[in-house]
Amino acid sequence: MSIVPPTSPPSGSAPTGEPPTDETPQPAAPVPARGSWAPLRPLVLRLHFYAGVFVAPFLLIAAVTGFLYAGSFQAEKIAYRDEMTVSAVGDSKLPISEQVTAARKAHPEGTVSAVRPSPEDDATTRVMLSGVKGVDPTHTLAVFVDPYTGKVQGALEQYGSSGALPLRTWISELHRNLHLGETGRLYSEFAASWLWVIAGGGIVLWFTRRRALRKVRGTSGRRRTLGLHGNIGVWAAAGFFFLSATGLTWSTYAGANIDELRTSLGQSTPSVSSAAGGDHSGHGASTSAGDAEHGVGLDKVLAAARTEGLGDPVEIVPPADESSAYVVRQVQRSWPEKQDAVAVDPTSGEVTDVLRFADHPFLAKLTRWGIDLHTGLLFGLANQIALMLLALSLALLIVWGYRMWWQRGRGSSFGRPIPRGAWQQVPPQILVPGVVVVALVGYFVPLLGIPLAGFIVADVILGEIAHRRGKGPAAV
Repeated sequence: MSIVPPTSPPSGSAPTGEPPTDETPQPAAPVPARGSWAPLRPLVLRLHFYAGVFVAPFLLIAAVTGFLYAGSFQAEKIAYRDEMTVSAVGDSKLPISEQVTAARKAHPEGTVSAVRPSPEDDATTRVMLSGVKGVDPTHTLAVFVDPYTGKVQGALEQYGSSGALPLRTWISELHRNLHLGETGRLYSEFAASWLWVIAGGGIVLWFTRRRALRKVRGTSGRRRTLGLHGNIGVWAAAGFFFLSATGLTWSTYAGANIDELRTSLGQSTPSVSSAAGGDHSGHGASTSAGDAEHGVGLDKVLAAARTEGLGDPVEIVPPADESSAYVVRQVQRSWPEKQDAVAVDPTSGEVTDVLRFADHPFLAKLTRWGIDLHTGLLFGLANQIALMLLALSLALLIVWGYRMWWQRGRGSSFGRPIPRGAWQQVPPQILVPGVVVVALVGYFVPLLGIPLAGFIVADVILGEIAHRRGKGPAAV
């Protein structure tokens, strides 16, 4: 992938000391036909150049914060080891109800919103409390309980279905919105919207470049920078396409369009029915205000879920009201994923609904896998290392891209931009369908379409001004 175009200086400019390449843009002269891509190459070159220059800072932020997030899973295990693991593994674990009682004795504030029983021999149980003063309303307070002794080992603020603790939550929010709330999410959506365009343009430019000019060995200066940039970019391009596509699935605007499309196709993610059956008079009463003991209680509910094959790790969600059931769902996001869920009647303890991940629509499964792969959960440590390498590759490509822009300038503060008029070389039978496709994609991905339209309008105005002054073509 090439963020800045590998072009040679136009005739009449200061010599660069490097041999000319096949990529010198010549909008005023016909381009030699070297295949079907020849007419499009100058246009792709110009789009790639400007997209790289103006979008690269946002991509660099996303790469750096993404690198940190991928490493935060292991850092979290080290930072919160005392809370997450037991000091000694016992012979048998206490009933879940007793563990919750211990948590509530230490932290009577708020209400129990969920319980995650110890999934491994050396792991603590998490009792999540909502409505706790001083805790973000969208977060919970996770109380960590030793499942063998009932000892409370600490309490930490927790966020999201992956159970992110303060360190990972802070880095996640930095990557997602720069700690600027919903407005800040526009930065990450903007970066994701353009990453695949820049990567795709780089692939086209690299594979339409003469093979002899792709080498790194034996080159120096700008040619060497271009070789490194192109070779690394081509190898990493598939990963960039993946990050862009999955990042857009939970973005503000493109994500909403994707959800709407999935719903219209009957591919939305289903959920287990939490409506309880039978007579529930009095089942909402609890042993103490805000605890999780409704009706038959946690232990019988968990036992009922086990009979349906729900193995650890699981999360138990108490009934939301008098007419609701307990919901027990698997929360393992690593491969193979465990995402089954059941609803359990709080009066009878019978399972009233079962939802298997295997029965989810294909696009719902694909979305789940994509998000978990994007966040480093699907394949654990190997997944996280791969994401860190992709983030590092993107950061290096951006640095090399700006370096090529600088090297192209040679003696000026900035490199020279690509001349206008590239679109005039594109045959109508290619240009017209291309414009339609770009318009449709831009509508579906607004943070690609709106900036692109703004760039075209601004460039046309600047081109017209330059044309009136006799300094060049008016077209983009």
